[in-house]
Amino acid sequence: MGVALGLLAAIAYGTSDFIGGLGGRRSSVGALAIWSQLMSLLSALVAVLLLRHGGPDPSALAWGAVSGLGAGIGTVALYRGLAEARMGVVSPLSAVIAALLPALVGIASGDRPSTLALVGMAAALPAIVLVSWHGEAQDAGRSNGIGYGLVAGLGFGSLFAALGQAGTGSGAWPLVPGQLVAMAVILPVGLSWAPRPVPWRPAARFGLLAGGLGGCANLIFLTATGAGQLAVVAVLTSLYPAITVLLARAVLDERWRRVQILGLVASAAAVVLITVG
Repeated sequence: MGVALGLLAAIAYGTSDFIGGLGGRRSSVGALAIWSQLMSLLSALVAVLLLRHGGPDPSALAWGAVSGLGAGIGTVALYRGLAEARMGVVSPLSAVIAALLPALVGIASGDRPSTLALVGMAAALPAIVLVSWHGEAQDAGRSNGIGYGLVAGLGFGSLFAALGQAGTGSGAWPLVPGQLVAMAVILPVGLSWAPRPVPWRPAARFGLLAGGLGGCANLIFLTATGAGQLAVVAVLTSLYPAITVLLARAVLDERWRRVQILGLVASAAAVVLITVG
């Protein structure tokens, strides 16, 4: 069940990123980020009401807040890095760090994946790099983006690790402080990026849809950590760039580079190994 939920979280995250990227091409990135985060917050509140769990545990709420800090910082660093630095460095580096950090936390906390699962996890890391590689032709004259990629990866990795530590004992409650903290980080940055007057309406459709999917992905990932090992679930979820690439091919008819095809094959092999293991 943990493996299935981890893959479902990857699908939700990857679809959310695709819709967000599409919206960023057609509207203000700043306004889109704010709409997206607002919808993620609303999704967390709805999840709490629907699951009807008992009162939240203070420790779970604290870990939820840490996850929100990671989400906010990771989002800001990724958006800024993609805008100012080399996409071919920022995107894959952030994805690999986001997979590696919670995996290490999970193993340190007692997770003991099988040998086959460990091989699949090891194969997933280069797969993430290959499938999310953008190329450098359009990035001439920009900074290498290593700093942005590291910060974004540490942010998203902290999100995954903190949700894993929050656990499922308090239901969806950890998501609420997480999304509130993320909103506190993203709101001022999004407003500073948006033109004046802020184009709220053009960004609303994409932002609300992306945020709703992102909120669902957070809930699925949180549930997955209760059904499987954090180390395994985090690596599977971090394969989300493959979903974004597949959607870009299907919807926008974007061409795949050879390295991306290799990354997709490696991703599929990693999933099989982890699932069998």
